[in-house]
Parts: sequence; structure tokens; C-alpha cells
Amino acid sequence: MGESYHLSWTYRGFKNISVSEKILNTCFLLTIGIGYLVALSHVYLSHQNQDGKAGFTIEDVMVKYHGSPEQTKLGAAIGGIMAPNLKYKSDKDVILQWIKSGAHEAEYQDHIAPILNRDCIGCHTPAVNPSLPDLTNYAGVSEVTRADGGASLPYLIRVSHIHLFGIAFILFFTGKIFLLCDINPVLKRVVLVMPFAAVLVDVLAWFVTKSVPGFAYVVVASGALMGLAMGMQIVLSIYQMWLYPAEIQPVWHTGMRQKQVLASLDQAV
Repeated sequence: MGESYHLSWTYRGFKNISVSEKILNTCFLLTIGIGYLVALSHVYLSHQNQDGKAGFTIEDVMVKYHGSPEQTKLGAAIGGIMAPNLKYKSDKDVILQWIKSGAHEAEYQDHIAPILNRDCIGCHTPAVNPSLPDLTNYAGVSEVTRADGGASLPYLIRVSHIHLFGIAFILFFTGKIFLLCDINPVLKRVVLVMPFAAVLVDVLAWFVTKSVPGFAYVVVASGALMGLAMGMQIVLSIYQMWLYPAEIQPVWHTGMRQKQVLASLDQAV
């Protein structure tokens, strides 16, 4: 037969890679897994008490992105992630009571400025960190004592592009390793696509929650789905790399397979 066929079927499984490659893959996956747990801790600490209540609730997510007429940025900060920075716990109640009573300048000078100057302006100074609220004067402090309008559009855009770029790279490399798993192909494809879809839905839900607070449930659900899918990829990959007793899958070379295809065609003719 005069026609030539350039056909090859190759499949690489974990049994086809070296021990060194297994060690490299495992170190990467474990580091990513630990990093994800640290990221969850950061989300918890940065979102908790947004609603003025102890712990992390769905209302915290609503306030974070949608805002609340009963909450202020300063109140949320000293009730949550910034609380440990206050030298005396009683100062938290002093500031909250000042905000509740109207946040007037006269009381600020007498009672609030000394607290903020002692515990906060080390970081909340334009010269030190211009991205943080300016707490060195009443004008700056009054900006964060107004009713919380939630995340701003520039903030959401900035965080979104960082989030999408960073997570996409991580999911690509974990997915490349997960491809070597010996599982049902349809299930494998679903688990590969699931975290990417979850991240996109998560980021989109941030913007929607700014207008519709009920979408906070979508934010939480999509984040959980992404973590579940990525965790499944990591655990199953490490398990099959070291413990799964699968048979070595054949790696077909182009010439070998080409000859088999041509032989089959000759017999058919």
C-alpha cells in the first residue's frame, strides 16, 4: 500500500514515571495543599466578624461584598482582624460607642485619637502604606466610620485578576499531574474542569453579591467546590503515585503502532 499513516497512541500513568518525578510531583502537591489550608485560614481571619458577631457566618460574606448600613469598616476591623492590635480590649468598646453616637470630632480628639495614635498609625499612615485607610487625622478616620458600602469596584477588579491568574496556574499544574491517574475518563474530565468552573463562578459571584447579597451563598458554595475538586486531585494523585497497585500501561511507539494498523488494513483488504 502506497499510503502512509502517522498514528500513535501513548498513555502515561504513574507507573511509567521515575521515582524522582514522583518525589517532585508529591512535593509540589503537598506544598499546594498546605498553601490552600493557609489560604482558608486567611479567608476566615479576614472575613470573620464583619457583621459584628463572633465567628465566620454567611452574613460576614454579605457585609464584605455588599456592605451593611449598620456596620462600618472601622467597626468591622477592630472587631475582627485588627482587634489584637489594640493594647487594651476595653478600647474596642470605646471606639464602637463613639461610632454609634455619631463619630463627632470633639470626642475624637479627646478619646479616639490617643488610641489610634498609639496602636494603629504605625501602619495606617500614607507615608508607610498608602493603600490602607489614613488614621492619622479626623478626616481620614471619618471615612471609615460611615456605613459600610461593601467592596468597591476597583478592589473587586484588582483582587479578581490576581485571583484568576494565580489560581489558574496552580490548577493547571495539579491537573497535569492528575492526568496520570488511572480512573474513569469521564470522571477524570469532570474533576479537571470542576475547579476552573468553580473559580470563575466564585469571582463572578463577588460582583453579583455587591448588588444582590443573597449571592453570598454562591460565593461560599463555589469556593467549597473548588477546594473539594483540587483536594480530590491532590489526594488521588499522591495515593496512586505511591500506593495504587495498577499495572504498567503500555507506551506505543509510532513505528510499532503504524505497522499494526497497516497489517490490520492489509488483512481487511
